[in-house]
Amino acid sequence: MGKAVMVQGCTSNAGKSYLCAALCRALSDEGLRVAPFKAQNMSNNAGVTPAGLEMGRAQLVQAQAARVVPDVRMNPVLLKPEADTRSQVVLLGRANPELTALGWRERKAHLWPHVQTALHSLLAEYDVVVIEGAGSPAEVNLRSSDIVNMRVAREAQASVLLACDIDRGGAFAHLLGTWHCLTPEERALLRGFILNRFRGDPRLLAPAPEWLEQQTGVPTVGVVPMLDIPLPEEDGVSLPEGPSGARSERRAGPPRSAHDGGFVAIARLPRVSNLDEFAPLGPLARWVASPAELEGARAVILPGSKSTAADLAWLRATGLAGAVTRAAQAGVPVLGVCGGLQMLGQTLTDRHGIEGGGEVPGLGLLDLQTEFAVDKTTRLTTFTDVETGLHLRGYEIHHGQTAAGSGVQELAPGLLWRSGNVRGTYLHGLLENPAYLERFLGWAGLSAPEGLDSLDARLDAIAARVKASLDWNLVRGWL
Repeated sequence: MGKAVMVQGCTSNAGKSYLCAALCRALSDEGLRVAPFKAQNMSNNAGVTPAGLEMGRAQLVQAQAARVVPDVRMNPVLLKPEADTRSQVVLLGRANPELTALGWRERKAHLWPHVQTALHSLLAEYDVVVIEGAGSPAEVNLRSSDIVNMRVAREAQASVLLACDIDRGGAFAHLLGTWHCLTPEERALLRGFILNRFRGDPRLLAPAPEWLEQQTGVPTVGVVPMLDIPLPEEDGVSLPEGPSGARSERRAGPPRSAHDGGFVAIARLPRVSNLDEFAPLGPLARWVASPAELEGARAVILPGSKSTAADLAWLRATGLAGAVTRAAQAGVPVLGVCGGLQMLGQTLTDRHGIEGGGEVPGLGLLDLQTEFAVDKTTRLTTFTDVETGLHLRGYEIHHGQTAAGSGVQELAPGLLWRSGNVRGTYLHGLLENPAYLERFLGWAGLSAPEGLDSLDARLDAIAARVKASLDWNLVRGWL
């Protein structure tokens, strides 16, 4: 059986996904067979495996860091929020209506056997499994229904690292308080603390790490600096905050500031999904939530959504729907991706109650009719765009089935449509094709920004920095 190392956090957004990606690459660099694992992920930022199954974006990135083929066993349970109190359950890569209908406490008993099987199969096949926790293990009200934190650590007998975001303040209280909330059995698995996102000279932290070890018996095994190396965001509901440079290591979305020569407006939908696909826009992108913010945009994007009808209602309530329509009529390029494509059409029909049922009118900018099907389409996709002649690749995740009327040009069957300056596609990752990004920005009169380093290069850089910040001999000795 392989060994397991697990990163848990004092809070959400403590940097767990980032640290796990670094560990996956660093251990892979040493010739070990490494697999990532997160029992349950709650995120609308999902992707598709080569087998056509759906899993969380963070584990897809971690699989690339580990240099292995993504496998849904690495994220057996994916919860995709549809409203504040409702999430779609994706089990082993496929949406499960029966589990979705259950209350969240009730469904745990059904999910745990799948988590166990996936975890043990990975431990049997790999030298090391790098496990990511969720939220905080200190939420004692959730202990009885836990399937993602200490229950997983006990099942794998993992060496647990507890990370906190020191940039937010209160780090030592967070670490000590979390330790106090654990049971003796759980404390026995906790091997080290990590102070993450530190700015400044680590020597100034003394004597706090020593004091913390005296209180708990657990050493601080690493002080990881704030790193300006972005990775795709785990949680598609969380949009970038503040100016560029703030917490850039925990997001892939572009900064909100505009480029001097113009900008691309992206609607800040409440249930936005797959926002990381717009990272190639860099500083050209601005997330907007009102008509005033849309003024002056050279292009407009309606991104994907987990609740298309609800987000379309939000567009109308904020006035953005009218502003987008006026921009399209003025000749501004408009692109809808997945849910955004559906919003641009004539109607959205939900006979099976996928999003609550009913029929709503779209914006009417594309002559398309969409009906939500029970079965979800999830696959990697390649096609040739007849407009540009470009060979494009990406992935699909959608319940909608869209039919075209006579007023729209189909550029790729069932995947890409155009009416004048308005285009819609089911292909996530369209703008991650550099040649198409250049064409899209060209239609807007903009030049492509300098691209990010490749994801592989960023993973190499992150792994090197994190490894150098940890007591690596100690971490490596646990394995």
